[in-house]
Amino acid sequence: MRKAAEISPKLLQWYDANARELPWRVPPNEPRRANPYHVWLSEIMLQQTTVTAVKPYFEAFTTRWPDVAALAAAKDEDVLAAWAGLGYYARARNLLKCARVVAVCGFPKDEAGLLALPGVGPYTAAAIAAIAYGASAVVVDGNIERVMARLFNEREALPAVKPKLKKRAAALTPQKRAGDHAQALMDLGATICIPKAPRCAGCPLQANCAAYNAGVAAELPKRLAKKPKPTRRGIAYFAQRVDGHVLLETRPPRGLLGGMLGLVGSEWAEDAPAFDPPFAANWQKYSGEITHVFTHFNLILTLYVAQVKAANPRAGSFQPAPAPSSLPSIMRKAYEAGFLICSIECGAELSNSGKKQEQNDR
Repeated sequence: MRKAAEISPKLLQWYDANARELPWRVPPNEPRRANPYHVWLSEIMLQQTTVTAVKPYFEAFTTRWPDVAALAAAKDEDVLAAWAGLGYYARARNLLKCARVVAVCGFPKDEAGLLALPGVGPYTAAAIAAIAYGASAVVVDGNIERVMARLFNEREALPAVKPKLKKRAAALTPQKRAGDHAQALMDLGATICIPKAPRCAGCPLQANCAAYNAGVAAELPKRLAKKPKPTRRGIAYFAQRVDGHVLLETRPPRGLLGGMLGLVGSEWAEDAPAFDPPFAANWQKYSGEITHVFTHFNLILTLYVAQVKAANPRAGSFQPAPAPSSLPSIMRKAYEAGFLICSIECGAELSNSGKKQEQNDR
């Protein structure tokens, strides 16, 4: 493999001609720096999420909250509702915490100061420092790890090889244009050095790539076999009053979907929970299942539906029906199923399915 000093110039030359146009990015060779608010917001949104999915969220956020001070002044529930669909809601809560710190103190310009902010880890701190402030920070995300593993033909499996890949990336990071260098590696990993069937013929670093020269680029990086995800089960209760109001509750601030609006329901556990509705009614069991895949487990919800004239629930409260898009994905699925059933007079479809109705025995 040729000396490492060749790699960054070749990469930057390719980036200057092929950089992706992204709403948070300043094109290469422009004298202005990227807006640190835009870099920070986009990087938080991009965690565990694709660029395609993030673009409309980023544009909606920056239209509604054009700077960090505006975001800091926003209501928690408004930001959580705007975040719905991006997942990993702890990010949205930390986003607000961080915005409220930065609105007072400003964005730090060094990695150590950035790392002290809520929700900002080593990758995000390095990305802001390099892209927004021009620091020679070592930025390593999943795309860059893949490029490093192939460029240096690292055969050790993830995650054990991560420190070695970061050292490889550090050796290539230039003193000047470090932000463009990092974004070039991200673009290379996203468009050419892709996980499966890498497009080596169009790669500017093909001649430098040890894995390509060894014929093993598509096999890297190595990964340990994943353990199967456990499955948890739960119950969700969809109740609608005749005036159209729906029974909803705000989940506790901590934990999965913390602070988010959703249907009243049971805990999620490996064993199916007992039927224990929030008030007595003619609850009918939805014949299907509501399923969702979280990072660490699969979830299956059983849905019960009721229409009532009035009720005094022991959990939640009746509220005007929200837009489904304001709910987290799993709750939106359950809500839309319940709303559909109630729209056809709650139960007609269920009774036609031959499923036995289940009554509350209180």
